[in-house]
Amino acid sequence: MRHLLLALPVILLPLSYSQAQDDHHHHDHEHASSLGAHEHGAARLDVALDGDRLELAFNSPAINLLGFEHAPASEADEARIASARAQLERPHGLFGLPSAAGCTVSEQRLAGELLGASHAGYQRQDRQGHDHDEASAQQHGGHSDIEAHYQFDCSHPEALRTLELWGLFERFPGTEKIQVQVIGPNGQQGAELTPAQPRLSL
Repeated sequence: MRHLLLALPVILLPLSYSQAQDDHHHHDHEHASSLGAHEHGAARLDVALDGDRLELAFNSPAINLLGFEHAPASEADEARIASARAQLERPHGLFGLPSAAGCTVSEQRLAGELLGASHAGYQRQDRQGHDHDEASAQQHGGHSDIEAHYQFDCSHPEALRTLELWGLFERFPGTEKIQVQVIGPNGQQGAELTPAQPRLSL
């Protein structure tokens, strides 16, 4: 299954690279037509559906989820981090999967140094066995990102006709748009979802 999701960054690499170069020379708050390397208010969601296995990879600047990107400096900051982490640990509240699909979480991982010490420096291995330091990889000019990866096993995948992100927009109002890339039975597609248009047909 992971080979499908890992293929998405490769497919999108030329676009992402050029946008990353643009972001190096322009202020992050400039409104771009599509998601750059780190754009406040914007996030990315990669979706892969293969048989009865659904995989979601969500990446967002920390400010969208926490309201800040600095190290926690108060009890209020710590509380916001704990709240965001708790929300991310309940993906069914963020991604409106049809109940008829019977999807249950079989694996989930969170990464991002602002999520707390237990998640800082999170290490993963790619398919070639190379280690990647998530915390250092998420540092772009002093910015911080948060990543969440979910794997679902669905007893009736044929019922997966839509993906609803209204719960994510509602719980994280700092998120203004999400660039979604999907690989599934109908091929590859992409869309930009917003609070006004939070649904994507799979």
